[in-house]
Amino acid sequence: MRAKLYSLSLSFLLLTLVSLQVRQAEAQVHTSTPGPPSNIARPDSIQFSGLYDYWTMMSGQGRAGGVLLGKLAMEGEPLPWQPLLISVDCNGSIVNSTQTDLQGRFVITFAETHGTPGTPSDAQRQMETKYEGCKVRGTVAGFRSSVATITVHNLRDEPNLGTITLSPEGREGGTEISTTTQAAPSNAMKAFEKARSDFLAQNNDGAEKNLKKAVQIYPGFAQAWLQLGELQKSSDSQAARDSFSKAMAADPKFILPYEQLAELARDAQDWKAVLDQTSKALDLDPTGTPQLWYEDALAKFQLGKTDEAKVSVEKGLAMDHQQPSAEQLLAVILARKADYAGAVQHLKNSLTYLPPGPQADMVKQQIAQLETKLPAAK
Repeated sequence: MRAKLYSLSLSFLLLTLVSLQVRQAEAQVHTSTPGPPSNIARPDSIQFSGLYDYWTMMSGQGRAGGVLLGKLAMEGEPLPWQPLLISVDCNGSIVNSTQTDLQGRFVITFAETHGTPGTPSDAQRQMETKYEGCKVRGTVAGFRSSVATITVHNLRDEPNLGTITLSPEGREGGTEISTTTQAAPSNAMKAFEKARSDFLAQNNDGAEKNLKKAVQIYPGFAQAWLQLGELQKSSDSQAARDSFSKAMAADPKFILPYEQLAELARDAQDWKAVLDQTSKALDLDPTGTPQLWYEDALAKFQLGKTDEAKVSVEKGLAMDHQQPSAEQLLAVILARKADYAGAVQHLKNSLTYLPPGPQADMVKQQIAQLETKLPAAK
């Protein structure tokens, strides 16, 4: 029995290890409007799908009821290149989340609401019951967010929530956006913005050239070092590692370079190095990011710290529940603990966010295997 469980858990774990690697390919296959390449977009990210443009072109009545729209802006700073997290908070619990595109635009797609005793059977009314009065805000370390409150008018007639603004708060702890950008000289900033334009136009060579120009002019430009490392990651991991290290040296409180170095260590299966980077980042910002908690949990699991891994992965899912990889990792942990019902539920959760294809098929196979271990219904 224990040998079979180990084999099953190992199969699950291999699934979690490959899931991040296939996200970009899956996102591109299942979208109608191509967008700029990225190593950090997930399948539900609107960076690729063009969902914002699709919904804004529809009539108000056609759009209402299915999604909410909005934009995220930053006070006194340019938007970063990475998608930013948007959370829907209902009575203190995160019940939905999404990411911005590189223009700061976001679409919140309502998760399916299942009928429960005391809730209206009409799907529209179910949605209103669940989301009316909930708060929508940006979740970015080092910044406080204005809040948009979801009203019945938003749910029925006008889905556009307007603009949510992030403002810098005390930067004593870690931050997802480096403070060095504010000190960049104009010519370095010009090269940085030109690199961003090249990136959006899918001209990665031009973007890399201009990022190198920006850091040559201003070696302390942590955000530019980070983006340069992102571009280098797929073709030259050592160059990427050097760029992320320089970003960290330029701004030790900038947590994203730690996250990126953790990902590179994960790819090399150097679990102690992963844990070293995630621990440093979480010391700076104990709230963390969903990706940091996932990397932290995976490293702890691989190092035999199963209970600690469970705590970490649950913290990441509490911040952003739309993480197939985290759901799958939690399923691995629960299966190891012989909680097969819990493992099945988290695998089913992951299917909610996976597009049809080989990965979803594999998850379904794992669900079928685990369901054979569940007690027969009476």
